[in-house]
Amino acid sequence: MKRREFFKSASVATIGAAAAATLATPAIAQGNITWRMVTTWPKNFPGLGVGAQKLADRITKASGGRLTVQVFAAGEMVPGLQALDAVIDGSAEMSHGAAYYWQNKSQGLSFFTGVPYGMTSRELAAWVRYLGGQEQWDKIYDQFGLKGYLSGDTGTQAGGWFKNELTGVADLQGLRFRTPGLGGQVWGKLGASVTNMAAGEIFAALQSGTLDAAEFVGPYNDLALGFYQVAKNYYFPSFVEPGLATELVVSKSKLAELPEDLQELVAVCAQASYDDVASDMYANDPRALRALVSEHGVQVRRFPDEILEAGAKAAMEVIAEIREGGDALTKETAESFISAFNLLRERTEGTDAPFLVAREKYIKYT
Repeated sequence: MKRREFFKSASVATIGAAAAATLATPAIAQGNITWRMVTTWPKNFPGLGVGAQKLADRITKASGGRLTVQVFAAGEMVPGLQALDAVIDGSAEMSHGAAYYWQNKSQGLSFFTGVPYGMTSRELAAWVRYLGGQEQWDKIYDQFGLKGYLSGDTGTQAGGWFKNELTGVADLQGLRFRTPGLGGQVWGKLGASVTNMAAGEIFAALQSGTLDAAEFVGPYNDLALGFYQVAKNYYFPSFVEPGLATELVVSKSKLAELPEDLQELVAVCAQASYDDVASDMYANDPRALRALVSEHGVQVRRFPDEILEAGAKAAMEVIAEIREGGDALTKETAESFISAFNLLRERTEGTDAPFLVAREKYIKYT
């Protein structure tokens, strides 16, 4: 998809339409309810934006129209990074984004998106569903009258787009880099000047020189965003986002008004979306990467060991600071995460990793 075609389809609605959407109230007719889902993604954005729309459509269809979900892309009702606030203030019933976008509300929320050198997506789902993660998430969002669900999975992300090749930590000093969450804190410790911005703003910032480098997700999304036009060095893998999850957030008061079967349907559809988005990303990331390399001259690179090692040290410092930061609930969440991580890595590193090493070494089909 060409960048200009993508953003043509992702154009922001008129002010009048946005105002009308904001002022509208949920439609209730003959027992049917209409909810509004605001998202942090551009309209029709591959994987994530499409995943939000598919989740909304799945809820609508599975409920037989009893609960119809209307999707508003970033900017159509509110700016992308104000999506959660729209649910808190009642402008919308649901939001679709990433929990680490809201770390200004609680550092603990970052653990439900991606932790530097932390859990893979499969490990994260195991923690949330079976090892106490959801309970911690609920405690945090209870403070804001919200309920969070895993809603998508990108897998291990790309490390980012850099205008210049990296040779070591010295190259990161003062580097203006777009990256969010705990990963942003790690890059900051390595010397980068870190900022966060919504997907639709990144290209212009790279093009103008406001940014020297940026990461978003991976090839499937990054091809659509057109980063290859202004930066050719594409680094893999991300060591700060090893298994990123997106979230569906619902107003608890609105959720409580639903019949029990519709409450359960929302949860089940969110879980189905988590797995569906993962499959979409896995299928399309390698295709997009081939196009980036063969059609656009992108150079795929690995981070120097010096950066990887320094990043690991910085990651442990960030987690230690969070644990001792003085917020009891964040510390409790961090300790729940670490306990589950130490258990789950036994499976990943003891079973999955050796198999992948053997497969890479011995299997080659032509």
